[in-house]
Amino acid sequence: MDVNQPKQEHLLALKVMRLTKPTLFTNIPVTCEERDLPGNLFNQLMKDDPSTVKGAESLMLGEMLTLPQNFGNIFLGETFSSYISVHNDSSQVVKDILVKADLQTSSQRLNLSASSAAVAELKPDCCIDDVIHHEVKEIGTHILVCAVSYTTQTGEKMYFRKFFKFQVLKPLDVKTKFYNAETDEVFLEAQIQNITTSPMFMEKVSLEPSMMYNVAELNTVNTAGESESTFGSRTYLQPMDTRQYLYCLKPKQEFAEKAGVIKGVTVIGKLDIVWKTNLGERGRLQTSQLQRMAPGYGDVRLSLETIPDTVNLEEPFDITCKVTNCSSERTMDLVLEMCNTNSIHWCGVSGRQLGKLHPSSSLHLALTLLSSVQGLQSVSGLRLTDTFLKRTYEYDDIAQVCVVASEVKQG
Repeated sequence: MDVNQPKQEHLLALKVMRLTKPTLFTNIPVTCEERDLPGNLFNQLMKDDPSTVKGAESLMLGEMLTLPQNFGNIFLGETFSSYISVHNDSSQVVKDILVKADLQTSSQRLNLSASSAAVAELKPDCCIDDVIHHEVKEIGTHILVCAVSYTTQTGEKMYFRKFFKFQVLKPLDVKTKFYNAETDEVFLEAQIQNITTSPMFMEKVSLEPSMMYNVAELNTVNTAGESESTFGSRTYLQPMDTRQYLYCLKPKQEFAEKAGVIKGVTVIGKLDIVWKTNLGERGRLQTSQLQRMAPGYGDVRLSLETIPDTVNLEEPFDITCKVTNCSSERTMDLVLEMCNTNSIHWCGVSGRQLGKLHPSSSLHLALTLLSSVQGLQSVSGLRLTDTFLKRTYEYDDIAQVCVVASEVKQG
């Protein structure tokens, strides 16, 4: 005859609580004018309410703090903290207590316990406390697994565990755009949107460049000798608001001098974003390595090194060009031709020999020209011919220059 044995009650109790910052208490002010029926009753009640701000009772925000009433939202980049307590509810002394806390994500299982050693004994009405911390680096479902094992006075080994499931949400939406300059400079625009339901204080948004680049942040302006953020002194990002950050990356000298090194897909760097939310709770995100497709320049690249912004009509001005052999194998023998356009006229001998240009090497050209038409004029008409392959490379719209009448003096 089978007899159903009653399920044995555990001698220990496990409690788990998430540790978060408190919030400021809010209330709904109810008031009326003195000539209304309640008179000054509502106003007096608000003044007597200990949760209101004295002298500003009609504000919703109070001076008292409220402990969290629920688990709340957890966002990627924040630190998840939890308090674990094991209490001896029995009248017996329990031995060899081992408390283990693991965090199961979609890709891995992490041990968060501060210590792996067992506690020798736990007397009645005593407890074992532990606080665990984990910087959340994955979005999606997370499961906190808390397991407790112990030995009773009779020598029986007991074991139980509890599961706490929560979702990790995405706090920011980050979009990036690259803009290639006429030189080797690259401009990165980062659009950062707050997709949470509360304001954020943006403590830092920086770009950590790869080994090939130096970076300059373009998010400050110089005011009276001091650097001031373009977003003002209070860098708060309201829910669903977007902010744009701009960076200029320039290849380091050792890479800029080697033609062909910056080709194809190149690694730019990664964004490091730090923010604070309710009562200073800190969050941090780092993007993966940002990549961009470097523009193709063919076998020969002609880039502009120097050019004046404004020139006088029918007066010669100088520019400096850089010619680079982008081939990694072939030496070129180049001839320079200068073709006049309707507005741009080149000064000097066209068809001159530039000599041999070895693979991945460069040379600088100092050229003189003038414009016969006012306004914004495009510099065009340069031709480079490789005499070895009988191949001609055409370069138009190299740059633009503002042409003004001679009597206009530039200060």
